[in-house]
Amino acid sequence: MGKRTKKVGITGKYGTRYGSTLRKQIKKIEITQHAKYTCSFCGKDSVKRAATGIWTCSSCRKTTAGGAWVMNTAGGATARSTIRRLRDAKEDL
Repeated sequence: MGKRTKKVGITGKYGTRYGSTLRKQIKKIEITQHAKYTCSFCGKDSVKRAATGIWTCSSCRKTTAGGAWVMNTAGGATARSTIRRLRDAKEDL
């Protein structure tokens, strides 16, 4: 089977509707949400999105909470680093 789309990729299902700029934004989002991510527990590339914000590893069956489209968000990273910093500060006292 030959290649079906040259530029549009996953957003070919929308045809010419909604405008090119919106389709490009949706393409980026849909590629990231359908990608496989590395599991932080078993280390395999087997984490997929189960529902909005719910990510499940098909290898070790662990379920984690994350972002709606990406597994790890910038806000989540900030929260983790803040919690780690406060925990270390509490242990030093």
